[in-house]
Amino acid sequence: QVQLVESGGGLVQTGDSLRLSCAASGLTLSNYGMGWFRQAPGKEREFVAAISRNGVSTSHSDSVKGRFTISRDNAKNTLYLQMNSLKPEDTAVYYCATDWTTTITSNKAYYGNWGQGTQVTVSS
Repeated sequence: QVQLVESGGGLVQTGDSLRLSCAASGLTLSNYGMGWFRQAPGKEREFVAAISRNGVSTSHSDSVKGRFTISRDNAKNTLYLQMNSLKPEDTAVYYCATDWTTTITSNKAYYGNWGQGTQVTVSS
């Protein structure tokens, strides 16, 4: 059974940092590109960052570029999202997912095996 489990969320203040983790089971993470998305209340799920299978190529949305960094440890079957300089507008549930394509994409239609999400709340 394929399962992605996110962790590391919490309540922090503006300017703080968090590192999210996405632990995979039932699949070999190195076979997949991976992505992080987030969804705030009343809003669409939006792309945050993506990483290629070998971790060499990454992409980050403009809203998080320079503050967030996606990475992976295939030996640990785990995906990460380092979030620095957090802002109230980063408040959302953060999800990880596997990418069906062979290239990095920000289109959530090409992602599957969504985790249950982890809540990140940034207070002002």
